[in-house]
Amino acid sequence: MKLAIIGLSNSGKTTVFNALTGQNIETTVYATVSGDPNYGTVKVPDPRIDKLSEIYNPKKITYASVKYVDYIGLTKGDAVQNRKVFDLIKDVDAIVHVVRAFEDDSIAHPMNEIAPLKDIETLELELIFGDIELVEKRLERMEEGAKKGKKPNEAEKKLLLKCKDALEKEIPLRNVSFDDEEQKVMKHLQFVSTKPEVVVLNIGEKDLNTEKSVNLQKDAEKYFDSKGTAETTKVVTLCGKIEMEIAQMSAEDAKAFLDDLGIREPALNKLINVSYDLLGLISFLTAGEDEVRAWTIKKGVNAHQAAGKIHSDIERGFIRAEIVGYEAFISSGSMSAAKDKGLLRLEGKTYEVKDGDIINFRFNV
Repeated sequence: MKLAIIGLSNSGKTTVFNALTGQNIETTVYATVSGDPNYGTVKVPDPRIDKLSEIYNPKKITYASVKYVDYIGLTKGDAVQNRKVFDLIKDVDAIVHVVRAFEDDSIAHPMNEIAPLKDIETLELELIFGDIELVEKRLERMEEGAKKGKKPNEAEKKLLLKCKDALEKEIPLRNVSFDDEEQKVMKHLQFVSTKPEVVVLNIGEKDLNTEKSVNLQKDAEKYFDSKGTAETTKVVTLCGKIEMEIAQMSAEDAKAFLDDLGIREPALNKLINVSYDLLGLISFLTAGEDEVRAWTIKKGVNAHQAAGKIHSDIERGFIRAEIVGYEAFISSGSMSAAKDKGLLRLEGKTYEVKDGDIINFRFNV
């Protein structure tokens, strides 16, 4: 899973990136308009992998991972500057939109006021405007080609006109229904407003666990509900500054600090869980003395497809999948005990893999 962290300048994007990745990239009090993207890969916390590793004591432990990319802020009305960001994020699975909700006189706001809902709307429109620009350029090229005798791709033209109609009504494309054929045609276009979105309300330390922060999140959720995008947009509230400090601590110190602040879990865990839910992702597990590992797949994937996630040879030579649910395995105490209780099952290609399934694939190539 690859997520892009975006937002208006001085919203705290890089602070949130540091909190998520444990890095210490310099943050500035002024808007930056150039520089290189920041990249970070994070292990997905999974207590099931920890427990299975205690049982099997494997040579290798592999968690699922999330890749984050952080770049310069978006600027209202600056199509050229914003295109730099859009070109970077067009291949990500989802965007993490950091919205400034903290007050700090030393850090200028690009629009001179702390107004989270206004900022949300501004960035949403910039994504839409970016896609309108792309649509118009594609249609212009088609028109120019037609004048030279080149027959346009009618399926793509029809799709572009459909997108143009929605975008001009300020509807992001993630909130437009496209059938399978349209999605195939759209794939190479790489629109940015199609991306599912996690909105991170970056509050100040004094607003942690307050009615103000609760109401702010409710207002943001109401905004997306009114726009009809609640299914493709989730809202999380956190304090990036505090979370960045936590990310630099040892696990023991971090837990004590979180307890003192009344924070149930660090931002990394919260954001990953929300992102998995938003994208419809789950993890199945493989366990043995060589390796204990989590594999990320889409909900609804069958056993045959899941086998291909590990290796194409396993998918090609698939015979059966030996499956036991994680909870059933733990309650049994061992794989042999789970088998004796009839909890270990043999499933065929069409079995829909569930979150936490421990699977051993039988195959022959």
